[in-house]
Amino acid sequence: MNVVVTGATSFLGAALVKELLGRGHEVYGVQRPHSPNRQVLERLREREDGKGRNLHIIELELEELDGIDRMIPVPCQVFFHFGWGGSGSQSRLMNEVQRKNVEDSVKALCGARRLGCRRFLFSGSQAEYGVYRTPMREDMPVSPVSEYGKAKVEFGLRAKSMCRQWRETGEWEMEYIHIRIFSVYGPGDHPWSLVNTCLDTFLKGGVMELGACSQQWNFLYIEDLVEGVMALAFCDKPACGETVYNLAGGEEDTRVLKSYVEEMHRLCGGEGTCVYGILPPNAEGSTNLIPDIGRIRERTGWEPRVSFEEGIRHMINRRLDAERPIQGD
Repeated sequence: MNVVVTGATSFLGAALVKELLGRGHEVYGVQRPHSPNRQVLERLREREDGKGRNLHIIELELEELDGIDRMIPVPCQVFFHFGWGGSGSQSRLMNEVQRKNVEDSVKALCGARRLGCRRFLFSGSQAEYGVYRTPMREDMPVSPVSEYGKAKVEFGLRAKSMCRQWRETGEWEMEYIHIRIFSVYGPGDHPWSLVNTCLDTFLKGGVMELGACSQQWNFLYIEDLVEGVMALAFCDKPACGETVYNLAGGEEDTRVLKSYVEEMHRLCGGEGTCVYGILPPNAEGSTNLIPDIGRIRERTGWEPRVSFEEGIRHMINRRLDAERPIQGD
């Protein structure tokens, strides 16, 4: 198929582009002009198996996405909208930044219709739920705390309404899929993420200063995330009116965040130390992540496959391989 991926240089977007290329799709990856991460797509285009020739790099600002059909000469079937500005901790609190994201995403939806897309997948967030101490299901009321979470909810409602209106008036038939992504980790994530910071600190024998880490948490490995997104994008089973899907680790993997930190410490050989209760909660407060993934499981059969231990071991091995000196002849 011909597919579009915005936010294609991001941690999640780049992993999705890589998998789409591996499956033989023609991928139109959208990046901002002068993006500091433009080398991400260039590397994917040079992949050794030759499938990188199916990657077409499109340079557009997010506010220009309603005109994307002028830059892509063929109809497309699926549009993955992962582009979103201001996802850092402080930007999540800025109303003006997040309001712009909503309007830019509406333009992306309109651009997808002009390209002839039949499915539009949006990267929502667990931040949409707000503070819960019980399992988070897609049919529950949402009470986001941050402007970031509020903006994700608002766009989801507007997109669902627009797609319903197009369908009812006979203008266009396009399924809107809203994916609420929980905590994802793996190679390529931001160096300042909790997992990367812990691994770097422990492997160097340093001191890891943390918050209380007493909240319930759930991690999903990047490869499992991509498999889940792909399962929704190319699913043959009808949606039955559902638009929102949680994408997270299995319910049995939800546990206290501190236990995840202690597991990383153990897998790093017990080097370094952890000090709890030093850092304040993040911008959205101390949030529990207790996802229910029954809906995506029922529609697609998708299940996360990579255990936290397996994922962390893979990340540690990558670090160690990168540090080994290259042997001469």
